[in-house]
Amino acid sequence: MKAIKAYTNFIPYFYFIAVIIYWFTDVNRSQGLTAYPILLFGIPFLWQLIKPNDKLNFSLGITFVCLSSYIILAYLFDFLNIVNLSYDTKRFLIMGGFFVVGNFVMALWMIKNSIRKAF
Repeated sequence: MKAIKAYTNFIPYFYFIAVIIYWFTDVNRSQGLTAYPILLFGIPFLWQLIKPNDKLNFSLGITFVCLSSYIILAYLFDFLNIVNLSYDTKRFLIMGGFFVVGNFVMALWMIKNSIRKAF
């Protein structure tokens, strides 16, 4: 049980690495070589897995909380302007909502890890 608690601190980093890999593969299919700079976004998260740093952790957490808050507002404003919802649109909004909320929760989790001082 102690080992599970120790590894739960790394879940947000694996989440963001998985999102970056998904984003890379999606862009790589359509645009090819120009997608490789997307992989640079994964470097801070890999660094946190290899050699954790509280300041970097807090900076990443604050940055992604701000970005996620902005995305949540944009998602809500977009959702409120839609009148006729087709099945595909509903499915996109539901999956997009899970992604937006997941980003926000993972960013808060990163901040909690950096504040706790027991990383």
